[in-house]
Amino acid sequence: MIWDTHAHLDDPRFQKKYFAGVSERARLAGVTRITNVGFNLPSSQRSVQLAQDHEFIYAAIGVHPHNAVEVTADTWPALLQLAKKPKVLAWGEIGLDYYRNLSPRPTQKEVFIQQIELANQAGLPIVIHSRDAYDDVMKIVQEYPPAHGGAFHCYSSSWEMAKVFLKQGFYLSFAGPLTYKNARHTVEVARNIPLDRFFVETDSPYLTPEPYRGQRNEPAFVREVIARMAEIRAMSFEQIAALATDNARRFFRTD
Repeated sequence: MIWDTHAHLDDPRFQKKYFAGVSERARLAGVTRITNVGFNLPSSQRSVQLAQDHEFIYAAIGVHPHNAVEVTADTWPALLQLAKKPKVLAWGEIGLDYYRNLSPRPTQKEVFIQQIELANQAGLPIVIHSRDAYDDVMKIVQEYPPAHGGAFHCYSSSWEMAKVFLKQGFYLSFAGPLTYKNARHTVEVARNIPLDRFFVETDSPYLTPEPYRGQRNEPAFVREVIARMAEIRAMSFEQIAALATDNARRFFRTD
């Protein structure tokens, strides 16, 4: 069993005419569960609908830092209602992105803090997006700790920073960049992370792993992330796959 813990199958690049093929390739690759992750209210609604329509899909709901400027007075009540739906396992992806700055940084911070508090209210763990913003993310989660746990999707910072987050109880997720030739920091983290504190993802359709770079990413390609992790840790593919899935079950609090 393999769990792709972070994907965006509601993206236009997974149109209905392609969805069956993507799902079948995932099944053949051994992917039995996929968490579809929202980035704003409409995508969160689509994620919940996908989870309702497909046994192997679960949902996360939330507002990405890019979309922080879209938040209105109606956003939070609507998300809180979605949080009550079956198979909604986490609040995310939320956080800070100082690389693209598509929303003003003060707005990103405000929306991030609000969503930690909403996740605590809803009884859900959080899934964090952080790009060029780990110092500010660390300050916020220290001041506003997630009551039900948290994970960094596609972790990309240093091992020194990772140790701080691990001490706070966070999980770290590895995606396609672990397979890239210039992934020195990510490989160091993968080499040292406790084996009960990681899981794997694709972030489909983004961050396609080697050897498929240049193609649209899809859940079946998560095998390449597992294979690279197995190589780094000198373990078998099956061992890493089992550990990652067990960790995801524990984080998402599901069987």
